[in-house]
Amino acid sequence: MRRNILFYIVTLLVFGTGVYFMLAAGRNLELASGLQVTVAQTSSASLAGAFSTNLQEPLTILLLQVIAIIVAARLMGLLLHKIGQPAVIGEMIAGIMLGPSLFGALFPAVQSFLFPASSLGLLKTLSQLGVILFMFVVGLDLNLGHLRLKAQTAVLVSHASIMAPFSLGIALSLLIYRSFATPHISFTAFALFMGVAMSITAFPVLARIIEERGLTKTWLGTTAIACAAVDDVTAWCMLAIVVAITKAGGLASSVTTIVLTLVFIGVMLFLLKPWAERLAERVGNDLIGKRIVTLVLVIVFTSSLFTELIGIHALFGAFLAGVIMPSHEGLRSFLRERLETFSASFLLPLFFAFTGLRTQIGLLDDWQSWLMCVAVIGVAIAGKLGGSMIAARWTGMNWQESFLVGALMNTRGLVELIVLNLGYDLGILPAKIFGMMVLMALVTTFMTGPLLWLVEFWNRTTYATESWRNQFTVDAG
Repeated sequence: MRRNILFYIVTLLVFGTGVYFMLAAGRNLELASGLQVTVAQTSSASLAGAFSTNLQEPLTILLLQVIAIIVAARLMGLLLHKIGQPAVIGEMIAGIMLGPSLFGALFPAVQSFLFPASSLGLLKTLSQLGVILFMFVVGLDLNLGHLRLKAQTAVLVSHASIMAPFSLGIALSLLIYRSFATPHISFTAFALFMGVAMSITAFPVLARIIEERGLTKTWLGTTAIACAAVDDVTAWCMLAIVVAITKAGGLASSVTTIVLTLVFIGVMLFLLKPWAERLAERVGNDLIGKRIVTLVLVIVFTSSLFTELIGIHALFGAFLAGVIMPSHEGLRSFLRERLETFSASFLLPLFFAFTGLRTQIGLLDDWQSWLMCVAVIGVAIAGKLGGSMIAARWTGMNWQESFLVGALMNTRGLVELIVLNLGYDLGILPAKIFGMMVLMALVTTFMTGPLLWLVEFWNRTTYATESWRNQFTVDAG
């Protein structure tokens, strides 16, 4: 031990002395060549000045943003979870709180320092990567078996839950287009987008609510999941067409984009998916490993790139990449664990914060704006919950079951925010309408849990001798 310490000290002395004399010799070379080397006398030479300069670096700002966003999202997620809401709702609220609507209003100087306009481009890019991975997981979770099992009910209920809010959204557009819409956006693009935005169901949040309440294997749970899955696929296809029309400037000029989209969907579903299934059967469990993650990420981003290039959005490609993944459950669980954890805990909170920075609740500064906001929320609830409930009743469910299906289908969550940000980027939604629609997404998602709880409470008081869930525990198979 002592020999090691002695050797260490001698080594430091020898090499330290050598470095000192070499630097001194180099200084003599400077003087001999007549160089006048001066040290810049600036404020950055001091420790405080250097700290201040480093604090303005883009990487420093980004790290501060990430820390603030993740901490706020985690705290709000835990708080909402304690009151029986999915953590994602708390993360959505945290994103709004960090924007100008709350944090910016209370601490404008701190908010402008933490989220300067020059930093939003990088924040947006990172958040978009998170959304792409999230949409891949959404496609991965799409169980085609549920769709085949509940095909008739799922198609009828989901399409009714689209047509009703879609029609009401277009009707609402007639009232608000002249006063609120962006001048250069046509009524067709604005109305179609409002209709689609009203029609969205957040499949991932709905699935999580059903899982947390123990309804996954019940008749009600499988029916709701199947309806939401059909709703998601249909709504995203409709949105792809709306985006194509908006970017192309009209229906006629968007035919090429729509045709390319249909060809792409056909290739993914009827060529790549069967090939992936055969490959999974041949390889078996050897398919699961580190290399597969790299291959899957290449497929996801290539698919996203193609849909971005043909004129729709990268999100559609990511969603389809998830849909075509082999039905090998081990592979899907492996990919879900690797990708969902990272995107949900790190990248998606950035998306919520970016959405919050765009949401300016302060623009609703008069009673007419708040009245319109209430109307937007009312139309969304009436169309989605009401349409789903009536269609479910028509298929033979009783009123209570139909109401539960409608309440679940009314959940919008993160998927709605993705759609709204897409409309904002395209210039379809002005800031005021964007704020109203974000509030609508929060309200309709938040109310799902309480509505389910009210039905549960009613059944517990009405049928005190048995659990209300027993009404729905018919084997889903």
